[in-house]
Amino acid sequence: MKNQKLRKALAMGAATMAGTYAIKLMGRKVIDKVHDNSVKLILEDLYDENIWELVTSTNRIGLQTVIETNMRATEGKTIARPMGSPKKFPGLNDLMLSIEQLHIMPTAFDLEVDTHVTIGKKAKKPFTIDFPVIISPMAYGVALSEKTKIALAQGATKAGTATNTGEGPFLPSERKAAKYLIYQYHRGDWDKTQEIIRQCDGVEIQIGQGALAGLGHVMKANKLDKELRDAYKYPKGKDVVAHSRQPEVPDPKYLKKLVEKLKKIGEGVPVGIKMAAGKHLEADLEWVCNAGVDFIAMEGAEAATKSSAPILQDDFGIPLLFAISRTADWLEKNNFKDQVSLIAAGKIRTPGDMLKVCALGADASYIGAIALFALTHTQALKALPFEPPTQVVWYDGQFSKKLNVKDATDALYKFLEACRQEIGDGIKALGKTSLQEVNRSDLMSLNEMISKGTGIPMVYEPFKY
Repeated sequence: MKNQKLRKALAMGAATMAGTYAIKLMGRKVIDKVHDNSVKLILEDLYDENIWELVTSTNRIGLQTVIETNMRATEGKTIARPMGSPKKFPGLNDLMLSIEQLHIMPTAFDLEVDTHVTIGKKAKKPFTIDFPVIISPMAYGVALSEKTKIALAQGATKAGTATNTGEGPFLPSERKAAKYLIYQYHRGDWDKTQEIIRQCDGVEIQIGQGALAGLGHVMKANKLDKELRDAYKYPKGKDVVAHSRQPEVPDPKYLKKLVEKLKKIGEGVPVGIKMAAGKHLEADLEWVCNAGVDFIAMEGAEAATKSSAPILQDDFGIPLLFAISRTADWLEKNNFKDQVSLIAAGKIRTPGDMLKVCALGADASYIGAIALFALTHTQALKALPFEPPTQVVWYDGQFSKKLNVKDATDALYKFLEACRQEIGDGIKALGKTSLQEVNRSDLMSLNEMISKGTGIPMVYEPFKY
C-alpha cells in the first residue's frame, strides 16, 4: 500500500515537473517572439510611428519635466513637490579639503580635537553644542508627526546638540526631549507666547526659506484633524495661514524692535534670523545685523521643505556655497564675525559637507532631510516597497503611528556621533586641533566659477611658498 502511494506521488511529481518545464519552454518562446517583434519595430519604423520617439523627446526635455508637465496638465494648479530641487547646483562636491603632509604636519592620531561651537557668541545666554550640526526647523503637523519630532529631539540631545521647532504648533513633548531647543518665530498667529519663548534656548525669526522664498502658504481648515486643531488652538473652520512677511516687520526698520522684544522676553537667549539668500544678500544682511541679531541661519537654493512649487525650488535663490561665502565675507568686513553666529542650511548631508561649510565661514550647519533618512533607518521598510519612506515620518503618513521612537532616536544618535567623529578626523588631517582653526585656506576648488566667486584656489594651481 505504501509503495503504491509512493509510486503515485512520484508520478504526480514527475508530471508536475514536466508540465512546469513545458510552460517555461512555451513562455520563453512567447517572450522571445514578443521581444524580437518589438525590437524589430523599433529598429525599422520611422520616427513618426516609432515608440522610440518618446525616449528621444524625454531625454531632450528631461523625465522630471515630462512627469511634472503631466501633473500640471492633470490638476491645472501649482504642484507641490516634496524634499527640494533635483537640479544640480554648483556645490560642496566641487570643493576639496587639503591633505597636510610635511609643510604642515597632520595632527597626531591620539590627540583630541575640539569640535564645540557656541551659538550666540555675545548673547547673555549663549548655548554650546558638541559639534557643528543642528537639526533644522521641521514643523509638527505641517510636516512631521509628534513621534518623529520627539525622536529628533532625543537623538540631538544624546549627541550633544540642538533641534528646532519649525513653524508648526509648539510641542511640550519636544521641549521635554530636547536639551537645546530653538523656537522658530514663524509668520503665523499661533503660539508665540511669552511662556513658550521663555522655555526655549534660542529664538529664530523666520523671514524666508530656500525652498519657499518669501512666499506665504495656507493649510485649509478641512485638512486639520482634532488633534492638530487643538495643537493650534484653532476653532473649526479656521485656516492655518503663514504670511509672506513677518507680521511684526511690515518694513525692514521694524526688525530691530522685534529682535529687542524677543531678547527681553527670552531674558537673553540668542535671537536670530532664518532667511534665504538672494541677489540683494548684502543689503539684507545690513538690516539683519544692525537689528542686533545673535545668529543667522542662511539657506541656499538647494534647501528642501515638505512641499513647495518647483519654480521656487529650481529657479530662485543662490546656491549654498556662494550664500555662505558671501555672508561670511560681509560679516568679517563689517566687524560682525565675532558677535553673529552663522548657520548654513541646504542639502548638507555628509561630514565632509559639514566641515566644508565651516571652512567657508559658517559656525555650524542645519541638517533636515538627511536626519530623517538616518532616523527612519530600517524602519523605512515599514513603508517600502509600495509607499515612500516619508510615510513613516509625516504627520498624516500611513505608517507614522508605527514609528518606534526608541529605535529612531538610537539610529539618529549613531549617525550624528559618526559625523562628529569623522569631522574630528578631518580636522586632524588638516593638521589642526580645533574646529575654530579650520578656514578657507584649507579648501581647493574643482570648479573655476566657484574658484572665481570665492577666492578659493583651483586644485591645479601650484602652491606659492
